[in-house]
Amino acid sequence: MYTNDKDIKLPHDPETIVWKYLDLSKFVDLLLYRKLFMSRSDKFEDQYEGTFSEPTFEEIRKLSIDNPDFLDYYKTHRKNVVISSWHINEYESFAMWQIFTQKSEGLAIQSTLGRLQEALAPEKTYQQYIGEVNYIDYKKEYIPFENAFFPFLFKRKSFQYEREIRIITDATSHNLNIDNGLKIDVDISQLIEKIYIHPKSENWYKNLVIELVKRLGFDFTIEKSDLESDILI
Repeated sequence: MYTNDKDIKLPHDPETIVWKYLDLSKFVDLLLYRKLFMSRSDKFEDQYEGTFSEPTFEEIRKLSIDNPDFLDYYKTHRKNVVISSWHINEYESFAMWQIFTQKSEGLAIQSTLGRLQEALAPEKTYQQYIGEVNYIDYKKEYIPFENAFFPFLFKRKSFQYEREIRIITDATSHNLNIDNGLKIDVDISQLIEKIYIHPKSENWYKNLVIELVKRLGFDFTIEKSDLESDILI
């Protein structure tokens, strides 16, 4: 279930193109179980994930002098927040292929912001929020904390190349012991508009992906990567 939050920044155009780059095993898991995996926020490579900038931390630290539970809440909260990351871009990204896929194998799901929102409708257990990540200087800039999702919608400027949109869930009220993440129900046909296969993949790999999609009962449009185009001289 997707829930809008007026405080969270998001592109206005529902046709905004978004991408998810992933390996074949994660792609098969998505199609086979028709569930979207969301990673626990404190398991991301960036150790600052879900934390505060220095100016904000100083303010929270002062507030927690008389209420130590205030700071402890933010530390434990990260374990209950799960995230699915998507990349905003009108075109394929060479950098995203390099970072999120191995060697010459992997896929990219192309979707739109509107499709993402609609694809979350089948999920009844967890509320989903979608927001665009803000990239700031953590030494100088302030992160507001009146909204519990804000710490997960800010990252350091070093990550600006990610141009990230996030699906976020706070599972605190469900009293779960989340390991690496959890899976949520999605409408796969709505979620995926097109599939792009790694530009450096061999023909056997491309055929494998095409056959897998077919055998699992889907008929997605599978595109040749634009980065694989022939050179014109």
